[in-house]
Amino acid sequence: AGEPGMLLHTFDRNPTDKLSFVWTEVFENSSALEFHLQNPALVKYLSDVSPLLDSFTIELYGEVSTSAVNMLKATGTPTKHYDTELGFIRDLTP
Repeated sequence: AGEPGMLLHTFDRNPTDKLSFVWTEVFENSSALEFHLQNPALVKYLSDVSPLLDSFTIELYGEVSTSAVNMLKATGTPTKHYDTELGFIRDLTP
């Protein structure tokens, strides 16, 4: 509710390693991602949880603003950006 630009948020367990997870988030646009990265609740959560993790990496997909990519990289978390070369998205409006 605190992040209206977040369209999808899932936390999925790796089927071959029960202690490994993938966190998937889809944002409406780069501004929504930037808002997310500045959310005080997220900053606190990551600060509290990060020491408990063996590893944490970010994979970013699609057309994302340079400022959003730079904000992610500035966190110090290993980040890889896969820029879209071709493809399409359907209109998913209900």
